[in-house]
Amino acid sequence: MVVNRWLLLAILGGATWWLFPTSEIRHAPGMLVSQPPLQSTADGAAVFQHLGYSIKPLARFELSARVLGREDYRFDRGADLAPVDLVLGWGPMSDQHILDNVQISQSGRWYRWRTSELLLPRQEIQHNSANMHLIPGSEAVIDRLEDVRSGHTVRLSGYLVEVSASDGWRWRSSLTRRDVGAGSCELIFVERLSIIVPPT
Repeated sequence: MVVNRWLLLAILGGATWWLFPTSEIRHAPGMLVSQPPLQSTADGAAVFQHLGYSIKPLARFELSARVLGREDYRFDRGADLAPVDLVLGWGPMSDQHILDNVQISQSGRWYRWRTSELLLPRQEIQHNSANMHLIPGSEAVIDRLEDVRSGHTVRLSGYLVEVSASDGWRWRSSLTRRDVGAGSCELIFVERLSIIVPPT
């Protein structure tokens, strides 16, 4: 049921974005999110089943972050489970002044950035942003995720997880924000997701 709904929403969403493209939400210079993601032990959380996959919680995870990019997936191996990747930034990577000099791109479950002028050390960019694969844990999360676009500030919580399938396929989350390259993305089972509305 959830998979079929995601397929319909992906088709409608793709058509809407193609016909009526939306620009990134811009903000005044300054950090929107000062705190890094919070990670803690999974407190003995048990393995559970979701959409035919076995989900093993590795750590509790929550963060507030600015959305730097969004990519929807429909046809790769994990698309039925995690149909959306968000590139999220915090600290200096939530600052419009910095982001005006950084170009973000996504493809093949990877996040890439480039800049013609390094306003931050390379390591600071890498440690304050990440590509995160999102597994919606409920219909409410699916509904909210449909509204998220680049420039929004979001708050989410759930688990960093390892996924396994009956055919032997596995997908495991990174457990640190300090790594780069293959295997460095977070795979999150999202229990709660909200868009933070800035004060007026």
